[in-house]
Amino acid sequence: MEKERQALQTWKDRVAKELDSVVAFWLQHSHDREHGGFFTCLGRNGQVYDDLKYVWLQGRQVWMYCRLYRNFERFRRAEILDAAKAGGEFLLRFARVAPPAKKCAFVLTRDGRPMKVQRTIFSECFYTIAMNELWRVTKETCYQRDGQVVLENVSEDGKELSGCLGRHQNPGHTLEAGWFLLQYAVRKDDPKLRTYIIDKFLLLPFHSGWDPEHGGLFYFQDADGLCPTQLEWDMKLWWPHSEAMIAFLMGYSDSGDPALLKLFNQVAEYTFRHFRDPDFGEWFGYLNREGKVTLTIKGGPFKGCFHVPRCLAMCEQILEALLCRLQPDPVV
Repeated sequence: MEKERQALQTWKDRVAKELDSVVAFWLQHSHDREHGGFFTCLGRNGQVYDDLKYVWLQGRQVWMYCRLYRNFERFRRAEILDAAKAGGEFLLRFARVAPPAKKCAFVLTRDGRPMKVQRTIFSECFYTIAMNELWRVTKETCYQRDGQVVLENVSEDGKELSGCLGRHQNPGHTLEAGWFLLQYAVRKDDPKLRTYIIDKFLLLPFHSGWDPEHGGLFYFQDADGLCPTQLEWDMKLWWPHSEAMIAFLMGYSDSGDPALLKLFNQVAEYTFRHFRDPDFGEWFGYLNREGKVTLTIKGGPFKGCFHVPRCLAMCEQILEALLCRLQPDPVV
């Protein structure tokens, strides 16, 4: 047990240090103090290479700052709350394409003019969760939102408006779904459901998606287990790895299965070795199959202040809870 405790403590220290570095990167480089909101198209050292603002990422960053402010004493700082509120105000003013209609833009100019609208509901989803998290932190009712902002943008049969999903499957998507579903199973106290989720949504996608030759998770696989194009075969992205870290650590915390802790170690070691940037902070987003960096950018239309800090924050909290459980009983 002592060996296990030491291993978990080592990971907690590594994860916490990395979370501090990642958050510092976004605090230093992403805030638009002139127009509000956040720059997310950032190069390796934080320089802005495009000032377009993607509503997904604006909402995600507001949500992330609020969660950090609410759940970690060291992040309960005025600069983080002020930045979250500035991001929230930017969204309130500009996210919706034609207020009072609920549809949100996909991308805005730096000063908030809509540039593109998507048929999906993701802009509305991240707008909603950002506002609700901001309301939880500030208690200001102007930020409170209900699910209607999302529900008004789905079809009559309850499905998201049609997109171009095709037959692709993604290990990262499945792993992300896995840890969401695992939380549900734990709340229901349903061991059979928990076992099914671990097998179907954690172990199966990992073993089908892990590259046995070079390590790391492939990005795309289609329904037959094949990669549609050579480009997609060659891609390894940041977010499936961050989702896998959460999924395996959460699964281990719930089940105590040492195989899940071993898988967490395997994914986390690969991720820290290949994705993190020790020189400028944050993580690279795109690797080739051999694990070499193919794009040095730290943010873009889909990568912002969300997957990486959320992964690190959740892992730190899970590791802290595990360590508390492993503390020896006090001597009476």
